[in-house]
Amino acid sequence: MGRTVVHESLTTLPARAELCSVTALPSRVAGHEALRVELTDDITANGVAGTDFVDQPTFVALPMHFSTGSIEIDILSRLNHKTDFDARGFAGIAFGIADDRNRFESVYLRPLNGLKTKIGPPRNQRAVQYIAYPDWPFDRLRDKYPDGRYETEANIGPDEWNTLGVHITDKIIAATINHQPVLTVDRRAPACEGNLGLFVDIGSEAFFKNLQISQD
Repeated sequence: MGRTVVHESLTTLPARAELCSVTALPSRVAGHEALRVELTDDITANGVAGTDFVDQPTFVALPMHFSTGSIEIDILSRLNHKTDFDARGFAGIAFGIADDRNRFESVYLRPLNGLKTKIGPPRNQRAVQYIAYPDWPFDRLRDKYPDGRYETEANIGPDEWNTLGVHITDKIIAATINHQPVLTVDRRAPACEGNLGLFVDIGSEAFFKNLQISQD
């Protein structure tokens, strides 16, 4: 059976996309047309960590379903300077999003923890993160697995374009940055079909373009 390949430029918000605690507007940044995504101002100002943001369903839910295969997307993220929260420019891809938004997995970037920032340990080991909502946010994964197996370093920094690739099987998630392997983990949630999403988190302004999906 062949693969189904879908490409979405993301120069505009796709029809039937759902905004989940975020805004999304066409924008031009670093010479490229892209979709600019960040948390709503209300959640940024009044939200509660662990309830409204920090590994919560904060994404653009796209009108496409995905189970296993490969996802690739170009991301530029940086601080939006709207909060004093200890933000890192969080931005990535969500997948397996349930219809009621009570379940999803994500691989996201923290470019302010990237090696290009010359930040010291332990932050320099925390530039790429896997999570599985609601049971496995980043802090529980760190507590349960102090070897840091669900996050890793990457040669990235804020305010630059990087290509995030995520290959998903029934049991394994493998991430690449600019086509170089960076993280391979066992899934912490059962494999399931669901929406894809453009994930952002507190204090971050993220730009997305060139989404390509190869589905098994």
